[in-house]
Amino acid sequence: QVQLVESGGGLVQAGDSLRLSCAVSGRTFTNYAMGWFRQAPGKERDFVAAISWSGYSTDYADPVKGRFTISRDDAKNTVYLQMNSLKPADTAVYYCAATMSRVGARRNGYNSWGQGTQVTVSS
Repeated sequence: QVQLVESGGGLVQAGDSLRLSCAVSGRTFTNYAMGWFRQAPGKERDFVAAISWSGYSTDYADPVKGRFTISRDDAKNTVYLQMNSLKPADTAVYYCAATMSRVGARRNGYNSWGQGTQVTVSS
């Protein structure tokens, strides 16, 4: 298994931007497909975005399409989530996830998770 540590959350106003980072250690990063999920208070954890092991394939949940961008830097063993035009509905704890897979960008099947980072968007 790999270890995942998220950072970059915070309190912002609607319309602002944030970039979340997830540092990965413990295994060969390029063997892993990566994803971001979020969980708002009282709700289930939802898929946000995913990127394949190669970085060539990405996938986004409908609520964030056109506003969020997932990327990875294999030299830094880090995956990012650039969040633009933030809305109060984006308020949640954001989790990074990893799975050893070379199939593509995945919405499920993750078996390693970070501890989460809080994103709060005020109106």
